[in-house]
Amino acid sequence: MTKNKNIEIQETKDIKNNKSEFQDEENNLNKENDESEQILTLQEEIAKLKDSYLRACAESENTKKRCQIEIEKNTKFALSTFAKELLPVADNLHRAITSVSEEQKEQCKSLLEGVEMTQKELSKVFAKFGIKKIDSLDRVFDPNFEQVVQEVDDPSKPAGTVIAELQAGYLINERILREAMVIVTKGGKK
Repeated sequence: MTKNKNIEIQETKDIKNNKSEFQDEENNLNKENDESEQILTLQEEIAKLKDSYLRACAESENTKKRCQIEIEKNTKFALSTFAKELLPVADNLHRAITSVSEEQKEQCKSLLEGVEMTQKELSKVFAKFGIKKIDSLDRVFDPNFEQVVQEVDDPSKPAGTVIAELQAGYLINERILREAMVIVTKGGKK
């Protein structure tokens, strides 16, 4: 009986060892599954972080471009207020030149030349900074660039044609600086 008992004890030990081995293997498998799940979770988190990083970089680049455009726009149009203040000077120089009659031209020749040179210099400065005079005469009235001050009957021209300019209009970098004040025809041929 002792032999049988020894055998039973041995079998019980073997079973316990096998059971322990199976538990170890099961624990190892569970650890591997846990590790695999952790790896998948970490990979998903990495993908989310990469996406967030790329979006942040793109947003940063877009902000940089918008700021650059704003800076260029502000630089381009920063002179608008100053330029508006110079327009009456240009108007007065033009009036001074056109006010001299043919009889007075010889008497005021040097003064007239000085005023014309000043007007040309001002025109060069305007051109340098993107300020252009709007050419309105003999064109159809455009409310975006001109303001009608008076309408006159002129059957020889189509209705809405600008026949006189009371005050010149100007653009700064293709943007309206001041509208032209004009006289247009009404009626006339179409």
